Amino acid sequence: MITIWGRANSVNVQKVLWCCDELSLPYERIDAGMQFGRNTDPDYLSMNPTGKVPTLVDGDYVLWESNSILRYLVLQYGPPSGVLYPADPKIRAGIDRWLDWTLTTLQPAERPVFWSIVRTPAASRDLAALERDVQAAGQLWKQLDMHLAGRFFFETDKFTLADIVLGAYAKRWFGLEGIERGSMPNLERWYSRLENRPGFRKYVDLPLT
Repeated sequence: MITIWGRANSVNVQKVLWCCDELSLPYERIDAGMQFGRNTDPDYLSMNPTGKVPTLVDGDYVLWESNSILRYLVLQYGPPSGVLYPADPKIRAGIDRWLDWTLTTLQPAERPVFWSIVRTPAASRDLAALERDVQAAGQLWKQLDMHLAGRFFFETDKFTLADIVLGAYAKRWFGLEGIERGSMPNLERWYSRLENRPGFRKYVDLPLT
């Protein structure tokens, strides 16, 4: 059985768990990171020298970096049709673009907003910095809203890994309290479709902690 190391409130772990659900793939999860520790223990660092989560163990194969884990799961265990990660080079490159963009652009912009609102006491927040960070993240979500005009999902007309990765961060964007988002009707319609997926409800649509 596959083992996934990582705490359930980590967005990067949530992406992997959601993918497993889409593939009907059984796994065991072991809490690691933040309040659970273990990710700085020698045995964990021997698997994942970054000390981050998640880490996947599949027999004698070990893999870290959440988006790489997603690709591995669909290629190793997904159906031949490859709906989540189609074999067509152009479609796959389009999906990869969003997976890469999320790590290089969206996550760095989203992270300070999330940490300030969810993981920083109100009295300790830098409100001026928070306002700037919210505006910067909001501009990225507006770009995504424009991309979704006339689309059901981010690539092709079917749900793919791009929607899993962006959907996990969209939960944070829509779940944060006390920020001004503005109207993003295309993004909101797309997000409402994700809310109907069992894996999203079970692993992503949780209180932000």
